[in-house]
Amino acid sequence: MKLKSILFLVAVTASSLAFAQEQKKSGPPAGNAIVGDTYGSVVTSSESKAITVDKLAKKLKKDNKKVENVAIKGKVVDVCDKKGCWLTIQTEDDTQFFVKMKDYGFFVPTALKGKNVVLEGNAERKVTSIDEQKHYAEDAKKPQAEIDAIIKPKEEIRFVANGIKVVN
Repeated sequence: MKLKSILFLVAVTASSLAFAQEQKKSGPPAGNAIVGDTYGSVVTSSESKAITVDKLAKKLKKDNKKVENVAIKGKVVDVCDKKGCWLTIQTEDDTQFFVKMKDYGFFVPTALKGKNVVLEGNAERKVTSIDEQKHYAEDAKKPQAEIDAIIKPKEEIRFVANGIKVVN
């Protein structure tokens, strides 16, 4: 009886493996990121009502390092090539501003690079660990020398986007 049970279990497992569907390779979603495209929640703020990253930084200093339900605007300079799970926005002082998607709930296409967007969500000043900085540098395919040069935590603005809309 034991032998029959074992053979049955092996047969069921083999059948399951034989008919299992191949999982789709992960990667950023397809798309051209054309004006009007929205990722995540619907973005209700217009470009004229969204603030710049510079104004957000001043607001964060004033409001104790956290600002909720804010709309910002900026130009996308980088998108995670692996899944489209983060992006960076160019700031007025030529630094970059890091954006993650709320609850890892949506992704953006790499075609978003170079586009101007309005983002709605929450912002805060955060200290980013060395390991986390290196992880994102690896995702962005930075040179190894640049990754190795990351040797201390960094305080920066972090934005968690509920929605992102392409404006031009």
